[in-house]
Amino acid sequence: MSEEAQDLELRLLIEAIYVRYHYDFRRYARVSLKRRLAGAMARFGFASLSELQGRLLRDPALFTQLLDFLTVQVTEMFRDAAYFRALRAEVLPMLATWPSVKVWVAGCSTGEEAYSLAILLKEAGLLPRTLLYATDINAAALQKARAGVYPADQMAAFSGNYQRAGGLGSFSDHYAAAYGSAVMDASLRKAIVFADHSLATDSVFAEVQLVSCRNVMIYFDRDLQARAVGLFRDALSPGGFLGIGSRESLRFSPHAAAFREVCHDERIYARVADA
Repeated sequence: MSEEAQDLELRLLIEAIYVRYHYDFRRYARVSLKRRLAGAMARFGFASLSELQGRLLRDPALFTQLLDFLTVQVTEMFRDAAYFRALRAEVLPMLATWPSVKVWVAGCSTGEEAYSLAILLKEAGLLPRTLLYATDINAAALQKARAGVYPADQMAAFSGNYQRAGGLGSFSDHYAAAYGSAVMDASLRKAIVFADHSLATDSVFAEVQLVSCRNVMIYFDRDLQARAVGLFRDALSPGGFLGIGSRESLRFSPHAAAFREVCHDERIYARVADA
């Protein structure tokens, strides 16, 4: 099949998903979509995108499984420890000056980053006056995140990340182990609201003082990246902070002027007041 025909198949599949299930992948980066869909076809045994599309239109359960390929699922507690060290040093002291704090974790997947931030805020004494919104488009991932239950064999790696991120105690202080699983502490779970939200189609839902959206926008095309940064700009209080992934940048964003750089290497920015 020619590359032109393959591109047409991809466009028709993405449009079919939007019309049938109201999930909008039309402005996701094409290279990433092709790679993820190739993995899905191999997993489900389809020879072409057209064959996959035909089944998707008739089988909602298949679409639920496909979402695991189309959304970001690679995550862990305190991933990229330097980012969390920078938050401790540069951001938390400023958040402490607000009487109450709201945090938005956009593209939270199965919740590891949301819980990491909650631990950070708890150790800084800020969690009792903080509400975290953790959002994603994958309902199955959100269900796992709400439960706050993770395999016990991941805790050693998470503990190492926590220590490298400047943890003030033991990571085991923040979960209870039982029957081969680890359950995050209730004080962390009750501070987080997990909800469905699409950066492609939905609007701002709250004013917040910190947005953390890391390694999500690399899967968007230029227009969708601009839309997402515009949402973060509109959500953030003046002086609020935005953290993005190490391979992401605001340099070419039409909203770049709304932010000043706080930590270059860790990609942390502050929202400047409107002129």
